[in-house]
Amino acid sequence: MEGVIVSFRRGRRTQNMHQMIIEVVGVDTKEKAEKLVGKTVTWETPGKAKKVLKGKITAAHGGKGAVRSLWETGVPGQAVGTKVKVE
Repeated sequence: MEGVIVSFRRGRRTQNMHQMIIEVVGVDTKEKAEKLVGKTVTWETPGKAKKVLKGKITAAHGGKGAVRSLWETGVPGQAVGTKVKVE
């Protein structure tokens, strides 16, 4: 499955670099999003290095099918709006 990183998980004045909000293609309800909890998420860095950052889906986020993910390392801001793989 594919998804798109929408945003950092954030508060009014803070943002958490280890938690991202992801919209998964084909998931449009909270019930479908809850079935994805526990799956692995990967993002490949652009450029020559091609590092792969890994994370895990932890919870549904809101009522429209978005999910929260917790990452091993912090995800850079350039990842917002890019695709991730959900396995």
